[in-house]
Amino acid sequence: MATEAVGETPTLFLRKATGLVRGWSVRDSIIYACLATNFVTLGIYAFAASAPPFSNGQLLTSVLISAVWVSFLVIAYAGLIVTIPRAGGDYVWQTRILNSGLGFVMAATGWWFILWLWAPIYGNILSVQFFQPIWATLKWTWPGGGAAWFGTKNGIFVVTLITIALAGFLVSIGMAGYARVQKWCFIGGLIGFAVVVGLLLFNSHASFVSSFNYEAHNLFGVSNAYAATNAAAAKIGYTALPFGFGPLGPSLLLVPVMMFFLLWPNWGATLYGEIRGASDFKRVFTGMFVGLWITVACTVIFLLLMAKTVGWAFYQNSNALTFNVKGVLPIWPYPFMLAGWLVHNTAFQLILILILSLWFFGWVGTLFLSSTRVIFAAAFDRVLPDRAAEVSEKRKVPFYSLILMLAPAVILAAIYAYSTTFRSYTLDATLVIAVTYLFSAIAVVLLPFIKPDLWRASPASRIKLFGVQIVPVAGVITIGLLVFNLVEWLSNDNYFVNNHDSLIYMGSMYVLAIVIFVIARIVRSRQGIDLGLINKEIPVE
Repeated sequence: MATEAVGETPTLFLRKATGLVRGWSVRDSIIYACLATNFVTLGIYAFAASAPPFSNGQLLTSVLISAVWVSFLVIAYAGLIVTIPRAGGDYVWQTRILNSGLGFVMAATGWWFILWLWAPIYGNILSVQFFQPIWATLKWTWPGGGAAWFGTKNGIFVVTLITIALAGFLVSIGMAGYARVQKWCFIGGLIGFAVVVGLLLFNSHASFVSSFNYEAHNLFGVSNAYAATNAAAAKIGYTALPFGFGPLGPSLLLVPVMMFFLLWPNWGATLYGEIRGASDFKRVFTGMFVGLWITVACTVIFLLLMAKTVGWAFYQNSNALTFNVKGVLPIWPYPFMLAGWLVHNTAFQLILILILSLWFFGWVGTLFLSSTRVIFAAAFDRVLPDRAAEVSEKRKVPFYSLILMLAPAVILAAIYAYSTTFRSYTLDATLVIAVTYLFSAIAVVLLPFIKPDLWRASPASRIKLFGVQIVPVAGVITIGLLVFNLVEWLSNDNYFVNNHDSLIYMGSMYVLAIVIFVIARIVRSRQGIDLGLINKEIPVE
């Protein structure tokens, strides 16, 4: 940790300005929110894990319930953003409103350490939605095993390294560069989804069954695969509920599963020190809310078309087999790959997979981008080494913060790939982030009481309904959402979250964060800097 030159009085903040620039627009934040709540990369992946353990619930119902509930989280976070519109998001709010140590521990764990473990998750999605479908479509048999190689230990490690490299590159080109990449990926991804919608809308169920059977035999040598899928699901005792809207109770139990992709419209909250109009409640709210509901609209369309053309029982049966690792096909039955099978042309199928992969390539930067701003903010507050708050002159990128994401992610990727035991440690990856969100929700509820002057000066205090300030109320509802999910995750084995080893590993990360803060406090105290004063000062821009 660097110290000031001899004779200079140590200051709480590293310098008089962050060095970051507000280069993003509302449109950029909308796209980022939509890609963060990515129904292609995360949504349909979550659906595959929901069928067997919650067979009495309806995906459509749970998606809509989840989206309405998460909308209150959007309101709560919009209130926090406009009150303290600085880079670092949850870290800045919790350290200023609650406690400097508590805020660092929650933010470091939920935005820094846990994202190392998301790298293999992102990598697995790249594998099953990009590499495996392409290899299968082209019938490539190299490396040994063809498409199946990507599920081997070496394959998992290589794909995760590719994912980390892609995410690192996208962060390194700066906010302006990333905005351009995500914009064109988003546009291209929507075009690809529109093609899938057209295929499923204008083809019949009988056409899909025929096409599925033909391509399954052509690519994998599986005969009568549609009927075989339904028979295999019946063999493991799974029966799909007819597609519909209810019942409410069992569908509510699917909400914790839906959080795997719908809990993230606020993923850009740590970036609002670099987004224009961050003090305007309407603009901030619009960025997250519109992004969330674009995702919901696409998800609803997808589910309706799967029921119409693919067949709801078949789709859920396929998910059940994936869940039980008893699939009829040798790779994950990626729904958009299956939609492409309606056109018996290899070039078309390949191009469709490539276009739809833009949903991944526009999204992969979210793995590290938001996290680097939390590390940056903590370093700017002097909690972390000063180097982590340095930004490049041209692109305004905190490269040392990025390195603190990249290096550990590579190490853990190797452990994940070659240790099946360690893979279970990632099961609480969503839970830890939800805990961080919970403390921010608590912060927004307590804000009017703990920091009344700051609250009165905030644009959020003027947002009222029937004379009631809605942001703190939204915070209470958000607490309800997060507590409900946390209780379900920790008490219900069907979510595969309350894994003993995973909980111990996550607990060790909180201990690591505490140790770092204690060391920082001791070191800075010797330098004449009191980190306990963090919650008394709003960071400069």
